[in-house]
Amino acid sequence: MADFSLYSINAILILDNEGKRLFAKYYTPIHSTEPAPFPTLKSQLAFESSLFSKTYKLKSDIILFENQVVVYKEISDIIIYIIGNIDENEACLYQVLIGLRDALDVVLRHAIDKKSVQENYDFVCLAIDETCDDGIILETEGSVIASRVSTRPSAETPSLRNIELSEKGVSKLMSFLF
Repeated sequence: MADFSLYSINAILILDNEGKRLFAKYYTPIHSTEPAPFPTLKSQLAFESSLFSKTYKLKSDIILFENQVVVYKEISDIIIYIIGNIDENEACLYQVLIGLRDALDVVLRHAIDKKSVQENYDFVCLAIDETCDDGIILETEGSVIASRVSTRPSAETPSLRNIELSEKGVSKLMSFLF
C-alpha cells in the first residue's frame, strides 16, 4: 500500500535560457524524517545545472530525472519546472504547471519572459505562494491564482493612513489592530 501525503511538490524552479536561476523554492515536508534532497545552495545549483542541460530544447514536457518526476514548460526565454517525488501523479503536477503559467500570464500582462519576471519578482513570488505552500498544492486554476495575487485593498478596508491621532483615533487604531 502506498503512502499518501499532501506534500506533492519538492521544488518549483524558474531558469532562464542559459540555465541561470531566476526563482527557486525547494520544499521538505515539515514532519519528514528523511533529510532534504538538496540541503545546500551548492547541491541545488548543481541539480539545476544538470536538469537544465537535460531538458533544454527538448520537445517533451514530463521527464524522470534523478528519481524525481519533472514537468516543465519553456516559455519565451524562461523555463518553469515543477518537481515531485517519483511516485507522484504526473497529471497533477502538470496541472499545477499550467495553472502557474496561466496565472503568470495574467499577472505579467501576457509577457512571460526573463525581464518581466525580474521586474515583477514580487508578483511571481506571490503567484507561486498562492499555488503551493510548503509542497502542498493549494490551487491549480490560473485565473483564481492571478485574482488573489493582483487584488488591491478596497476603499472599505481600514488603513493606518486614515487613522487620526486623537483619542478617537487611538480607539480606531486599536480596533484596526485587534
